[in-house]
Amino acid sequence: MEYNVVIWAYAIYLPTTILLTFFVAKTLFKQGKVFMLDIFNGREDIAQSTNRLFEVGFYLLNIGFAMMIMKIYYCKNLQGMIEVLSQKIGGFSMYLGLMLFFNLYLFFRGKRKTKQNLTKTKKPVDSPTFNT
Repeated sequence: MEYNVVIWAYAIYLPTTILLTFFVAKTLFKQGKVFMLDIFNGREDIAQSTNRLFEVGFYLLNIGFAMMIMKIYYCKNLQGMIEVLSQKIGGFSMYLGLMLFFNLYLFFRGKRKTKQNLTKTKKPVDSPTFNT
């Protein structure tokens, strides 16, 4: 009985964590395109490419982490399976939330750096002088 419960737990855990990862990634990088365009001054080609690379890295990091913490040590019955899954999926959801905020931090940091670079390279405009 214990063996079947663990198999069912894996069968629930894997698709759930992968679907959560895809949902968060699609939401983050669909909305993140605006930030990337701003960071790269409207250069859509480089913004799209960078955003895509961030997305692939997000998938690799988060699915890899989900696989790494997948081991389920003990599930004796249905109640145990639900408790273990709630801890595993809940912990992974919290981790995904942290990764989401970390990516937002990177977007805002990139925007701030771009703004700083623009103000450094801009030459001050001389104010007109009026001869009277």
